[in-house]
Amino acid sequence: MNTGIGFKLFFTVLFLSLTLGCTKQYKPPNLGELYSRSAKEFHKYGNPVIVIPGILGSTLKEKDTGQIVWGAFDRDFANPETPEGARLIALPLDMSGTGNVIPDGALERVKVSLLGLPIQLNAYVNILSTLGAGGFRDDSFGIEDVDYGSEHFTCFQFAYDWRLDNVENAKRLHTFIIEKKKYVEQELESRYGIKRDIKFDIVAHSMGGLIARYYMMYGATDLDEIVETEGPTWEGAKLIENVILIGTPNAGSVNVVDDLLHGKDIGPFLPTYQSSIIGSMPSAYQLLTRTRHKHVIDQNGEILDLFNPQIWKEYKFGLMNPDQEEMLKILLPEIESSGERKEIAYGYLSNSLDRAKRFHNALDKKSDPPDSVKFYLMAGDSVATPATYEINTETGEVSEIASQHGDGTVTRASAVMDEREGKEEWTPYIQSPIKWTNVMFLFSDHLGITRDPTFSDNILFILLENPTRSHTPNDREN
Repeated sequence: MNTGIGFKLFFTVLFLSLTLGCTKQYKPPNLGELYSRSAKEFHKYGNPVIVIPGILGSTLKEKDTGQIVWGAFDRDFANPETPEGARLIALPLDMSGTGNVIPDGALERVKVSLLGLPIQLNAYVNILSTLGAGGFRDDSFGIEDVDYGSEHFTCFQFAYDWRLDNVENAKRLHTFIIEKKKYVEQELESRYGIKRDIKFDIVAHSMGGLIARYYMMYGATDLDEIVETEGPTWEGAKLIENVILIGTPNAGSVNVVDDLLHGKDIGPFLPTYQSSIIGSMPSAYQLLTRTRHKHVIDQNGEILDLFNPQIWKEYKFGLMNPDQEEMLKILLPEIESSGERKEIAYGYLSNSLDRAKRFHNALDKKSDPPDSVKFYLMAGDSVATPATYEINTETGEVSEIASQHGDGTVTRASAVMDEREGKEEWTPYIQSPIKWTNVMFLFSDHLGITRDPTFSDNILFILLENPTRSHTPNDREN
């Protein structure tokens, strides 16, 4: 053998052996070893955490009987395919309130019964368990490896009626925060003799992030009271320090278009929620994409402005679809005239679209938050996600004609609120009205983000040990 070739072969084999021999199999870190020590002490000095789930993420029940309206699908739930169940899950189209339905905790696990066999699907248990690892516990969740200590009053679930206008829920969030602030301050003083002005951190998934952003920017101020020329007041920032958004559709999601036009089939052997039921929920319209981003077009390639109620009336979309006449009879049982029912439905639709447009305008105002406030985003960008829908205005058929990187539900561009969307001229930097402190992209789907160990590790670092926080134990003692 040629000596030169022999030496080359020898060193090649040696190099491969050393390289392969040194390759390690990495596994997720032990969160208990990393964060138990901080978890035991942090509740004395750090911020309590409020978890805000996304749309569908809170259990709803009938106030008087306790019947589950949303959150379980066994024999006792409110079946939307019956008149009684439909009237419970839909909001009154005469705008008379919320009916007799109230929220009853974050949807930790969805209980489903198929062919008589109960099945549980994890929902927000992943977020709650992760927070448990950091000592942020509600009454029920934690991770076995973590020593939490004996004192827990640091984590709260903001359960809300996700059918309602997001501004209404932002106002309810304010009441919730004031209540919990008083509670935590009393606990600190009675347990440790510590007196301090409490601020909170927020961890919000999906649509919950829109509620959190509106609250930060305008507090409990209603849309009708906002002074457009003055912009955000950042009233909510007086009580909040860190906001972590997870898969939030800051620029909307086209997925909601098909639901509003054709209803929602939630799975095999499970009931269908007709379009007039979903169309009774103002929050659904507030998840629509911005018209300027050009994500909804007709069969001729023309942009459809879905915030114009005349479009819905002309093309018989959603509540205006004649196929929904029977359901409108159920939802408006005291109205005998078909024409009057349609008039009421159109008025409700117009009001909901107007609120949605003004809600978007309020959120899209570019305004830097106070220096003490930090905005973090954790989003997916590895799953093909519907980005552009074509609606055939003659048949009402909805077709996906383009996708983008995202989490399967929310595109990357929507999560960061990228204003380059819909523009012909491209720039190398994201144009967003949101001043992000940090953005992290994960290779997971919309709910899977919360199961990702990278998510768990980083969210606990932000909440427990991040040195960029505006306050530390030493600051508070001095």
